Amino acid sequence: MKNEGSKIVKWLLIGISLLFAFLFLLLPLFTVISEALRNGWAAYKEAVTDEYTISAIWLTVEATVIAVLINTIFGLFAAWSVTKFYFRGKKLMTTMIDIPVTVSPIIAGLIFLLTFGRQSPIYPYLQAANIQIVFAVPGIVLATVFVTFPFISRELIPVLESQGTDEEEAAALMGASGLTIFRRVTFPHIKWAFLYGIVLCAARAMGEFGAVSVLSGHLRGKTNTLPLHVEILFNEFRYVPAFAVSSILVMMAVVILIIRSVVEYRGKGAE
Repeated sequence: MKNEGSKIVKWLLIGISLLFAFLFLLLPLFTVISEALRNGWAAYKEAVTDEYTISAIWLTVEATVIAVLINTIFGLFAAWSVTKFYFRGKKLMTTMIDIPVTVSPIIAGLIFLLTFGRQSPIYPYLQAANIQIVFAVPGIVLATVFVTFPFISRELIPVLESQGTDEEEAAALMGASGLTIFRRVTFPHIKWAFLYGIVLCAARAMGEFGAVSVLSGHLRGKTNTLPLHVEILFNEFRYVPAFAVSSILVMMAVVILIIRSVVEYRGKGAE
């Protein structure tokens, strides 16, 4: 009887999980694709090859690449310093790393708007140096960097903490340089967490909307990323083009998901 009861619970939980996955994941994705192709392939092609769509794609890729590069460097340095050294303010630093997770992206955008906008004390200096952040590409990049700030460091910190320092200390006693220790001892242990963090950072950067929306100014063809371009098309009641452009984000997300699964699988296999 116990085995029968456990089997019923097992299949009940599996059924509920599959139902939720279908309703909240698969069904919306199917709706996006079907709506995108509702007027045929020609209309879909016209929407995704529109000059504003191409501009939004390139800006999204540019902001994502720059954000991933910056946060990769910061995440590695921050994780290394937090786990390998003791210093005053260490807990404050780890708390600051988590700030982008707790702050709403909209609020983050407003903060940067107040910091670099016309009402800011530093705005005259930015203007004198011919630097425009708000309603320009630098603002898009800044917002994307902020919201993806913790992803890489937070993947690395637990791995580095569990690794300890014994192997690195032994290598140092044998005369290995700091770079050699990192390349031969440390990095092999963290490489899968490192790659996993990069994938998560890229996925989050591509889909960022809130902070970017505040700082972009919605200048079509100049500061619109793909999520903002979808919003504009939808607000103009151009539903088929909106879903067509949305399908690009869906395909990018699927690619990121496949890469993440591969990295996760390889990482578990390497343990």
